[in-house]
Amino acid sequence: MEAAVSGASPHRTPTTRNFRKPEWEARVRFPEADGTGRLSQAEEWCEILEDGEWKRLRFHDYGEIYRRPGLYEHLFYGLLECRSPSRVVALLDEVRREAGLDGDSLRVLDLGAGNGIVAERLREYGMPHALGVDILEEAREAALRDRPGAYEDYLAADLLDVAAETRQRLSRFAANALTCVAALGFGDIPPRLYWNAVEFVSDGGLLAFNIKADFLEPRYTHGFAALIRRMIDEQYARLEASRRYRHRIGIDGRPLYYMAMVLTKLKPVPESLLVEA
Repeated sequence: MEAAVSGASPHRTPTTRNFRKPEWEARVRFPEADGTGRLSQAEEWCEILEDGEWKRLRFHDYGEIYRRPGLYEHLFYGLLECRSPSRVVALLDEVRREAGLDGDSLRVLDLGAGNGIVAERLREYGMPHALGVDILEEAREAALRDRPGAYEDYLAADLLDVAAETRQRLSRFAANALTCVAALGFGDIPPRLYWNAVEFVSDGGLLAFNIKADFLEPRYTHGFAALIRRMIDEQYARLEASRRYRHRIGIDGRPLYYMAMVLTKLKPVPESLLVEA
């Protein structure tokens, strides 16, 4: 997995935004270092001031965060400087341009869509056709509230157990690309769920995602890293581009590095490639 291209499109520059929200500026705080060691990324939390009281929220309590307008952007994109949607979409944009694909021809299934930041980036790069999927109804409601019209459709659905209506809507969308940003590697999206999503992408379609760089090390012999490794090694997918970059900073200020990757799905991926933990 060593191919690399530059992460910025020479044709389009994403909009620069100030994600800090004045209404949250004095109402979010991080825990102070207590000398007992760093929190792991999966354990990070903050406190928010509501109704005169400080309440603790784990970073993975996405439903609680999405319910509060502006908090997700202020926390992750303002204070912690997350840039993954721009990085992953820029890499996808470069790959599709090198392949001679028009942005309007891509139909992107956005897995773990949250409140729609990836769809916003896709539109900035000339890829306006996206369908969002997230297991949380709170995510769907937040996307409709914060970015109305960003998606052609948005499903609050569990792709581990795909309901008939969900399958019909996904099949009708006819995706030829799949994005999954900042949602892999910590159990939020299990490998089997990702594999199910890949089934809805046509052969020859593009798979764009990111994952913590450490998780791609050879010592990780199961889970998502193993699935991707096997897909490439056994020629069910072809690696088009990869780039290591700073995903965001931790609550202690340390950089957290991820790998953005784009693959081409060459043929249907068999279930036998899954290696469960």
